[in-house]
Amino acid sequence: QVQLVESGGGSVQPGGSLRLSCGVSGSIFSINAMGWYRQAPGKRRELVAAITSGGITNYADSVKGRFTISRDNAKNTVYLQMNSLKPEDTAVYYCTLSTYYRDYRPPKSLDEFDHWGQGTQVTVSS
Repeated sequence: QVQLVESGGGSVQPGGSLRLSCGVSGSIFSINAMGWYRQAPGKRRELVAAITSGGITNYADSVKGRFTISRDNAKNTVYLQMNSLKPEDTAVYYCTLSTYYRDYRPPKSLDEFDHWGQGTQVTVSS
């Protein structure tokens, strides 16, 4: 059974930073495409970052230049480094995984993913 567990959320002032982590079990992590998406109250889910098994990344325009996704295959963990946070980044952030996506290009749609974690709250406020 595939399990994803996020950690690292919290409250931060605008301009601050947070790093989210997601530990994965029950899957051959090194071959899975991974991603982070978020959902704010009353808004649609947004895929903010994705990374292929080979380390190729893609970002939503709203976070490009501020967020960085990375992975450590030895630790079965994917990270999301979030810098220069803005109030509009406030949302529940979810780690997501695809057990079948094998394209060398990173996924651009949440439809490509089939597992996700419980989420971690990120609040950006002064």
